[in-house]
Amino acid sequence: MVNSNIKETDIIRAKGWSGAVYLDNDLVLTEQINEVPVPKEPLNMNFIMIGLCTKGEVMYQLDTIKQVIKPGDILVVSDRHIVDSYQHSDDMEGLCMVMSVNFFREIIKNVSDISSLFLFSRLHPVMSLEEEEIKTFKEYFQVIKEKIGDKRNHFQKDLIKSLLLAMFYDLSNIIYRVQNDIKPKSRREIIFTRFIKLVEKHFRYERRVSWYAKELDITPKYLSESVKSVSHRTPNEWIDYYITLELRVQLKNTIKTIKEIAEELHFPNQSFLGKFFREHVGMSPSKYRKS
Repeated sequence: MVNSNIKETDIIRAKGWSGAVYLDNDLVLTEQINEVPVPKEPLNMNFIMIGLCTKGEVMYQLDTIKQVIKPGDILVVSDRHIVDSYQHSDDMEGLCMVMSVNFFREIIKNVSDISSLFLFSRLHPVMSLEEEEIKTFKEYFQVIKEKIGDKRNHFQKDLIKSLLLAMFYDLSNIIYRVQNDIKPKSRREIIFTRFIKLVEKHFRYERRVSWYAKELDITPKYLSESVKSVSHRTPNEWIDYYITLELRVQLKNTIKTIKEIAEELHFPNQSFLGKFFREHVGMSPSKYRKS
């Protein structure tokens, strides 16, 4: 597939879905997913989607691999996936939640375990829920929907973030349960999982792909090929992702100076940190801290 021929998803357009309620350009919920326009061409995901099928059946391709969703199944699709050949049965019903990538990162910024577990969903996007888990997800959905409608609440956005974080904990527990039942199917999946664990532990002071390859006892080329084939991101992109996430946390939740943060994360100097942050976030560290 050639990326230039693949259209991007659009969370702003999702705000126009039938029955949709939304929070700014960050979060959209709809209970009328069966009325959402069916895409006629491949779509490159640029937001996070979580959906629960309550009736009927959904079929689609995710990165050319066929997926089938049945009642009681939950779907978790993160960014940089290609969705194609979407279709559903006439009686399909379900709940759908989409959120911007930045909003998702803001919510999970202090919880590395959630980030790790959500990586598993990149390989296993469809999971079957138990009855109590279905009930719990529906309850979260309804409470979050209600709070989106409560425009008078001064703490609305922070409250919704807290509810979503609680939901992510419960969802991550489901992923954890499924993860223990499913073993990695290929050597490349095993390499990707081990690589991410290494990055989480060492990204603050080690950013060389060659170093991670040596730790895994493979060549840098094979590491790059394995990580890219499984996750559709390069090793460098994953390392940068964790560094950027940590910078966001430090800038928003500590009183450390930017110089101190640069030293702690082993940037050559404050200027290097500023350049890196602007490239990945689109604004200076000081502006981000004030925003």
